[in-house]
Amino acid sequence: MRQNFVEINDIVINPEIFEVKFTCDLEKCKGACCTMESEFGAPITQKEIDKINGKLHIIKEYLPKRHLDEIETTGFWVEKFGQLMTQSVDNKACVFVYFDNEIARCGIEKAYSEGKINFQKPISCHLFPIRVASFGGDILRYENYSECSPAVEKGEKTNLTILEFCKDSLKRLYGNQWFEQAKKFLEK
Repeated sequence: MRQNFVEINDIVINPEIFEVKFTCDLEKCKGACCTMESEFGAPITQKEIDKINGKLHIIKEYLPKRHLDEIETTGFWVEKFGQLMTQSVDNKACVFVYFDNEIARCGIEKAYSEGKINFQKPISCHLFPIRVASFGGDILRYENYSECSPAVEKGEKTNLTILEFCKDSLKRLYGNQWFEQAKKFLEK
């Protein structure tokens, strides 16, 4: 088991990302990461807010009435303690959640997958269970929630680490070359 953090191109990575097995199991967790009890939604960037604003009329097509009402009343994002976040509906679901057979899913991602918009859900959502902190540079850490225990169980079966499970989102954030360098640490 790794004891030390790994640094790749000024990005610090908690060793758990190389060690913990993880594969989402939506049938069991029901999209819990999108509906965790909190007055805050997902971290979001100003650039993402601008993109969403430009296509909000399309994304709204996928959202339930209660979420549309929240957007109409308070908007879809908020700034708390210097951090931009999506709004939370009833201190629970992200404002962009819709339900598909009791599974919480993302309206932004649905619009993207159907080719109606050209950007994916916020990177913080795409990276989950990885969270990015910034202390003079990015620090990647594993956000361990009990609601994700089915993902850890399934990860043991698929034998995918968090790094491998988050491959697409890490490439989206840092690029292919960075990911290939990170993968080399996994193989050690």
